[in-house]
Amino acid sequence: MYQRLIKEVRPVRWLLATVAGYGLASGILIVLEAGFLAQVVAAVYIHHASWQTIAPWIAILLAILLTRSVIAGLTETASLNLSTGVESSLRRRLLQKLANTGPLVWTQDHIGELINTVIQGVDNLETFLARYLPQMVLTAMIPLIIGIKVIFTDWITAAILLVTVPLIPFFMILIGRQAQRETEKRWATLGRLGSHFLDIVQGLETLKIFGQSRQQETAIGMAAESFRKSTMATLRLAFLSGLVLELLASLSMAMVAVGIGLRLIGGHIGFEESFFLLVLVPDFYAPWRALGAKFHDGLNGLAAASRIFDMLDRPEWAKGTGRSIPVGDGPWPLSFESCSFRYRENAPYAVKAINLSIPPQSSLALVGPTGSGKTTLLSLLLGFVPATEGIVRVGNIPIGDLDRDWWHKQLAYVSQTPYLFAGTILDNLKLAEPDATPAHIEEAIARARFDEVISRLPQGLHTPIGENGVRLSGGERQRLALARVFLKNSPIVLLDEPSAHLDEVSEAWLTKTIDALCQTRTVILVAHRLSTLHALSHVAVLDHGQLVDYGPLSVLRQRAGLFFDLDQAWSPAAKEALR
Repeated sequence: MYQRLIKEVRPVRWLLATVAGYGLASGILIVLEAGFLAQVVAAVYIHHASWQTIAPWIAILLAILLTRSVIAGLTETASLNLSTGVESSLRRRLLQKLANTGPLVWTQDHIGELINTVIQGVDNLETFLARYLPQMVLTAMIPLIIGIKVIFTDWITAAILLVTVPLIPFFMILIGRQAQRETEKRWATLGRLGSHFLDIVQGLETLKIFGQSRQQETAIGMAAESFRKSTMATLRLAFLSGLVLELLASLSMAMVAVGIGLRLIGGHIGFEESFFLLVLVPDFYAPWRALGAKFHDGLNGLAAASRIFDMLDRPEWAKGTGRSIPVGDGPWPLSFESCSFRYRENAPYAVKAINLSIPPQSSLALVGPTGSGKTTLLSLLLGFVPATEGIVRVGNIPIGDLDRDWWHKQLAYVSQTPYLFAGTILDNLKLAEPDATPAHIEEAIARARFDEVISRLPQGLHTPIGENGVRLSGGERQRLALARVFLKNSPIVLLDEPSAHLDEVSEAWLTKTIDALCQTRTVILVAHRLSTLHALSHVAVLDHGQLVDYGPLSVLRQRAGLFFDLDQAWSPAAKEALR
């Protein structure tokens, strides 16, 4: 994961090279600063030099300090630009990946965890990219420059540095690996906690109705306390690592100081040289200590990177590269030719060897037990997933060759749980047709029988409904989704259990509405209720991903088979609605 994150820096590696150049300049300036400082102190303390003698040296020393400050600021700017460039690229690719992958890939993920990764996860990379990575470069440059100078100044001090400095990265890696494992666990816990909290907030109204909000408050408190304890455990490891690094650096500098002091007393080394080394050695260890501290600061970024790259590696099932468009205004004939699909290699087929033709302006119901492949067939037609085997055609064009943006404009789709965005009812309606006139909007609302809902709302069409329509009931959300279908006026309509959350009166009305839709459009409906089928011309029965029966409703009800068994299982009231 670390190596892959480093590869993300390649497009802006010139910024990293700039940081390396600043590190080289800083190392040289540190050596010059220590040299002039030692020269000034020796001149005053040993030789009792006058102010006029040391004034030029002090001016040079101040210029060096000012230059180091400017270089430190430039290094910080380059580091932040490096981080911003990589983060922007990753976030853009993540959002594009979400669009290209399609909704079926993300059904196994919690929406809270996805949001946490795209927003906070990418933000957490800033510390790693803007602090730890540049510090690695500085640690490679500054101690190298100082070490070379020390070798030519005093080989004994250089030997002590060479013996002690490898201990710092050794212990940093030893303790850092454990801290990294703990941080990854904590990041996973944070994702689950965020998803749970989002679910609670979205269902708060239902929890209040059933008197379960206090229990959930307690559960969230316990989860938060558990997360706090795991965070404290990770911090203990970070503090332990910092203690070890500080101790090693302090002991190493003490060894250097003792060696220099003993030789200074014995007259084997001069005062100016001794002072120079004592000033220079702390700057040799300082980058290593800073690297250890910034490594722990960047662990959250490394933990988030694991999740980010996992998302980027998902298959892009919904990515369309075709540019073909069928002739005519539609609807067009649709066909499944020996279509099979499975979600993972070596997994069972979700649908297998489906052969099905749907003429223009016809209607088809897909029925079967839960998990029989009905929604998967709709996903194949929507282009959310490609067929593992076989071809889905629109007219004479394989769906993979279609212009994907154009194709989605020809479809109106209502899922079992239609999503509504935070905003007003009018905002959500205009998602289907941004240029719709007030008359068209009013007509669509009336055909969806949503007008009676709007009449009860305080601000009518301009009533805010909250994220995912939290102010509306399940049936009202379904009606709003159907109103978008009427407003879009697309030639092909896909309905995935549209009668979900509707009462019997609304369901009876929906059946008449579907009948009206079938007059001018191609309608494909996934149904679990028999009462919604009689408006449709044909029924396809699926079982374990295979097409086991097909024909008009009246024919299927008369012959033995899976549909007959499902028919017997439906309620008498539903059967009566068909007569």
